[in-house]
Amino acid sequence: MSYPFSLPVLWFLLVGILLAGYAILDGFDLGVGMLLPFVKGDTNRRIILNSIGPVWDGNEVWLVVGGGAMFAAFPDVYATVFSGFYLPFMILLFALIFRAVAIEFRSREPWPIWRKTWDISFSIASLVIALLMGVALGNMVLGIPLSSHWEYMGGFFNLLNPYALIVGLTTVALFAMHGAIYVTLKVEGDLHDWAFAWVKQAMIFFGVMYGLLTIATFIFAPYMADKIRSNPWLIFAPLVTLVSIANVPREIVAKREIWAFASSCVAVMSLLGLFGLGLFPNIVISNPVPANSITVWNGHASLPTLTVMTSIAFIGIPFVLAYTFAIYRIFRGKVDPNKLLY
Repeated sequence: MSYPFSLPVLWFLLVGILLAGYAILDGFDLGVGMLLPFVKGDTNRRIILNSIGPVWDGNEVWLVVGGGAMFAAFPDVYATVFSGFYLPFMILLFALIFRAVAIEFRSREPWPIWRKTWDISFSIASLVIALLMGVALGNMVLGIPLSSHWEYMGGFFNLLNPYALIVGLTTVALFAMHGAIYVTLKVEGDLHDWAFAWVKQAMIFFGVMYGLLTIATFIFAPYMADKIRSNPWLIFAPLVTLVSIANVPREIVAKREIWAFASSCVAVMSLLGLFGLGLFPNIVISNPVPANSITVWNGHASLPTLTVMTSIAFIGIPFVLAYTFAIYRIFRGKVDPNKLLY
């Protein structure tokens, strides 16, 4: 069954949008977490943590909603991916929990060793989350060994292939840049100068990894460009990505941090959009037996289920958007060093 637009296609788009929203929002606070050990002075570290303190847990709502949407709309994909990636997902879950504990506990006691331990834990957990998400995405692009019953036939180390690791490191670099730009919006004085310097370093790291990822994609997954080759009008998709990435250093040099952050957000979304465009209609590619792949057409829930879910989504998603907007509206502006809660 391959109709041009339908409820399964709509839910493919909705799940992608929800996961892209998570990557944009939680991506910057993961980046902030990765940079935390390089901040000198306990007060400065507290300022950095307070820049994300009011919003980090709300950002993760998008991951919960995206995972729930995947479970309801594409249950076979959910079952295959979560069972096949069981150990990485358990590590990811542990890192998410440990990260939450770290940010809440680190300032509860004044002992330097206590705070340093939690700071390092928070940073490592942030790095692991970003890396594992990229590795998972890389494996979805490259394909994983599936049986005819959509059971994962590989092992843990099959997932740590060169292409997936390149995607993982590119994700780390992207989030580090995204987070450093966000910090420039929230702090002042010497700490702002520190964040500004880190933005420049993170941009170089991301630029190198993005170039490497582009080359690796043409080598390991050349089919990702097939739709653009057959539909030249789709060239706008990679152009949006390139323009948004190129605009980040331009805005940083001009010290227009808000526009640099907006460009970074567009880069995150457009990069995920490119992956989605290259994958469609596949969701989980079977490698080396493509016939066993899970697609939008054979892996979706029943049409009555998708119909009910669509009605619920059009009611529920505006609440998520309203909550996100309200939180960022309330906690806009610079962090006040005299009112540190974390």
